Amino acid sequence: ASDWVYEEEFALIRSFEWAPDGEHLAYYKFDETNVKEFSMDLFKGELYPTQQVFKYPKAGEDNSVVKIYFYNLKNQKNTFIYTEKDYEYFPRIKWTNNPNELVIFGMNRHQNQLDFIVANATDASNKVLFTEKDKYFIDIHDNLTFLPKGNFVWTSEKDGFNHIYLKGFDGSEFQLTKGNWEVTDFHGFNSDKMEIYFTSTEDGSINRSLYVQSLENDEKRKLSTEDGTNSASFSKGLKYYMNSLSTANSAPKFNLHSADGTQLKVLEDNAEFNTKMQAFNLSEKEFFTIKTQDAELNAWMIKPADFEPTKKYPLFMFVYGGPGSQEVTNSFGWNDYYWHQMLSQKGYIVACVDNRGTGGKGAEFKKMTYKELGKYETIDQINAAKYFASLDYIDPSRIGIQGWSYGGYLSSLAITKGADIFSLAIAVAPVTNWRFYDNIYTERYMQTPRENPTGYDENSPINHVEKLKGHYLLIHGSADDNVHVQNTAEMISALVKANKQFDSFIYTDKNHGISGGNTRLHLYQKMTDFILDNL
Repeated sequence: ASDWVYEEEFALIRSFEWAPDGEHLAYYKFDETNVKEFSMDLFKGELYPTQQVFKYPKAGEDNSVVKIYFYNLKNQKNTFIYTEKDYEYFPRIKWTNNPNELVIFGMNRHQNQLDFIVANATDASNKVLFTEKDKYFIDIHDNLTFLPKGNFVWTSEKDGFNHIYLKGFDGSEFQLTKGNWEVTDFHGFNSDKMEIYFTSTEDGSINRSLYVQSLENDEKRKLSTEDGTNSASFSKGLKYYMNSLSTANSAPKFNLHSADGTQLKVLEDNAEFNTKMQAFNLSEKEFFTIKTQDAELNAWMIKPADFEPTKKYPLFMFVYGGPGSQEVTNSFGWNDYYWHQMLSQKGYIVACVDNRGTGGKGAEFKKMTYKELGKYETIDQINAAKYFASLDYIDPSRIGIQGWSYGGYLSSLAITKGADIFSLAIAVAPVTNWRFYDNIYTERYMQTPRENPTGYDENSPINHVEKLKGHYLLIHGSADDNVHVQNTAEMISALVKANKQFDSFIYTDKNHGISGGNTRLHLYQKMTDFILDNL
């Protein structure tokens, strides 16, 4: 198993890989000796709480020392793979089709340089095949497919958008997809037909469409037949795929297709579910863009079913806004969809805006928040709120915002930095100072606190509590091992010191998801009551 931060931020759960012929095992070794510990009290209804202690490297602190080894099953020998460079991170390992060749991703601490290392299992010798550099940071991905003829498929943002490249072990490279749109998923390469399958944003950043492209004549064909979010899962051999299609206003449909796009069978159309939805008198989610002086932002809005343009409505904004994320998508939102519909039925207009730093619009849009997380996102949310306030049917004195995790961070900045526009904010499990969060995630976007103290401090809501005017609800789980309750505790201390009134609630023994038993019902009832009472 990997350490906590590799699992959380690199999604590395299995820290070993078998060679194709089963004769070698490549594996990670984590030395956590220098990683500092974090502790949490777990109450569990006992007389004395138990203390959970685990290694958690915060921003600027020491990581595990990570090494990669080969294990030879025949001679039962372990061999350390010594690399010429001293890398901070090895986020991926993967065997090529050659059972003696292992690919290792080696990264520096700033995560803006990635070496593609090829290591030989026979003697652990290795070389860097190519290096990717970025002036901001490099996102780790799993889009690496080795082909029968010895070359491989790879994705990169180096031309400004995420695209597919055909690369060779001789250093050759050919860009397969191009354009001001993003490849969001690479599904595979059909060597018999010389075709690649991928999902992209070519039909707009809020949509996802499936394409097939020939490598022989560069011809590209769209397999998706409807706008929305298409998600394909291919069979081994790429002869068939199951496609899930949902829109913002309809639940997913699941169909079986042949690789040429022909629909073979309807697996589930959710017609009964969609019919039942109509009985609830739900409002359609409307998509639009907001043009500010800095950017064009994607947005959606839900109006009350009995909306009257001559009336003034309170506005409730939902935000996440973290790096590379998207909340404004033409897809069915299971999590908060019905809560937002319920609020609209109670007379609120609900809206969401994807600020700068979010995904789907290219590398510059996503990475422009580098070293200043929170700054431009908050500016965009404030400007979006000002735009809404200018609409005839919005009451400018009744604008609220809610978010969870990164969204709670932004809602906390919005109610402080944007105190003149926001009259209410709810922050669930928020980061309140990036110094408290793990180093792989935080330093990717902020560098270390020592290198970038201004970026950390100027964009911490803790340092803006004196601006608070509106109603503020702060919620956290006491057993949150991801965003520690320390964030909320320090925010509370700062608010009290500034003599600011606010509301807070701690869910005992609950983690970052704040769920289990009656917890979610209690949480959403609390947030709903807070909105109804104060907005």
